[in-house]
Amino acid sequence: PASVTYVRMKGNACKRVGLDPVKVELPENSTTADVVAQIRCLNEDARIFGILLQHPMPPQIDERLCFDAIDIEKDADGVTSWNFGRMALGVEAFGSATPAGIMRLLERYRIPIAGKEAVVVGRSPILGKPMAMMLLAANATVTVCHSRTVNLPDVVRRADIVVGAVGKPRFIQADWIKPGAVLVDAGYNPGNIGDIDLENAAPRSAAYTPVPGGVGPMTISTLIEQTVLAAEKRLGIKKP
Repeated sequence: PASVTYVRMKGNACKRVGLDPVKVELPENSTTADVVAQIRCLNEDARIFGILLQHPMPPQIDERLCFDAIDIEKDADGVTSWNFGRMALGVEAFGSATPAGIMRLLERYRIPIAGKEAVVVGRSPILGKPMAMMLLAANATVTVCHSRTVNLPDVVRRADIVVGAVGKPRFIQADWIKPGAVLVDAGYNPGNIGDIDLENAAPRSAAYTPVPGGVGPMTISTLIEQTVLAAEKRLGIKKP
């Protein structure tokens, strides 16, 4: 359900700024080969400048293989291994859209990052891991937590910046939050619920991102920006 909502919102946002979105839907019983074949068609289509592979996909699909089939110059969502590796090394690349949007948000609101302790709850290859790399590049001290983290509440209580990216509604509790921490809720669960119990945690924070209306619009903004950058590069257009 969250994916359906995001697809609609992304399409509407593209139309508002003059991009022509093309939605390609495949049968639920499609194979990895079917998806890869479709991606290769888009790679070769001169009308297409950015490709977003919506996920999660059915269990029979090898997501990583499909992500890595995307032309790196059309990887507007920053999901290929190539772009992740370049981003992690500090080389110019298309960053994973949600983490890149979060970094823009923190910068815009002048949230101090350098020297701060950041805890990322979640280690997905398109959210938790790139988020950690981007915070590290901004000189934060970063801890990545996951399902096997021992004493998770105590680890989160150390954080000056908490990023909820675990995909479980209200998983991060208010009493885990250090007073004055900055809360970034990257979760979106049924009922417009994030990964942090914001109702009770927000009053303890110095700043927080609401759900909905916080991280989600930044993801879409980043997707659009990186598509435009991809188009400029392919067409040889230089910014003034």
